[in-house]
Amino acid sequence: MNKSTSLKTKLLNSPYIVWSALFVIAPLIFVVYYSFTDIDGNFTFENVLSLTAYTDTIIRSVWFGVVSTIICLVIAYPIAYIMAHSKAASQRTMMIMVMLPMWMNFLIRTYCWMVLLQDTGIINTFLGKLGISPVHMINTPGAVILGMVYDFLPFMILPIYSVMTKLDPSIVEAAQDLGCNRFAVLRKCVIPLSMPGVISGITMVFVPSVSTFYISQKLGGGSFELIGDVIERLYLTPNQNNVGAALSMFLMILILICMAIMNKFSNSSEEGMVI
Repeated sequence: MNKSTSLKTKLLNSPYIVWSALFVIAPLIFVVYYSFTDIDGNFTFENVLSLTAYTDTIIRSVWFGVVSTIICLVIAYPIAYIMAHSKAASQRTMMIMVMLPMWMNFLIRTYCWMVLLQDTGIINTFLGKLGISPVHMINTPGAVILGMVYDFLPFMILPIYSVMTKLDPSIVEAAQDLGCNRFAVLRKCVIPLSMPGVISGITMVFVPSVSTFYISQKLGGGSFELIGDVIERLYLTPNQNNVGAALSMFLMILILICMAIMNKFSNSSEEGMVI
């Protein structure tokens, strides 16, 4: 590569570098700075040490994130499999159905579930018509997890579907020629080869599930505070911004650790496929 080509490459990359510096790196630096300073700008570990008061919230957030991710995976994998093995026209139709909810505003989708799950909502009204007693669904952990699954399910379906559409059909045919039934083909070929998409989907669902805050406020009624809720409240509370920054830094570290673990599993699955 000559100097002129190298210069052109740097010029083309410069907008991305500037954007990353202003809107990614700089905010992270400010978060770290405020995490280790008090309201007067003095260095302190007090903000980090105070996070022990939010242990239950952190555990609850991780637990909700894990449960919603598992449910998304159980629902998304067969959907992605069916999509990948359907005709081209059917694939386009199913893709539109998966993407359609994402075209609506996130807040509107959450409010729609509030209308559905309320004690006097559409579902309970329908149950009343059938002579069934109303079921309390709103302001429960199940409602919060349901909202997470509904909002983040496409992020699990799409990467798995993308990987499955690129699988070599000859591998499946070879496995069938060697005597594998459908279950054996799925277990020994399809699942190992689709693991990169699964790992990507897990990451894309777990990360926003752990850090979400609006879903828990509306569908949980504020009874099940998550990390995102605490961060929002701390930033809106006078003289608590530094503690909010410390909790934001902790959440950032937690997400980076989860992504590193998922990346490790992804690399291991690519190296140890069973075919």
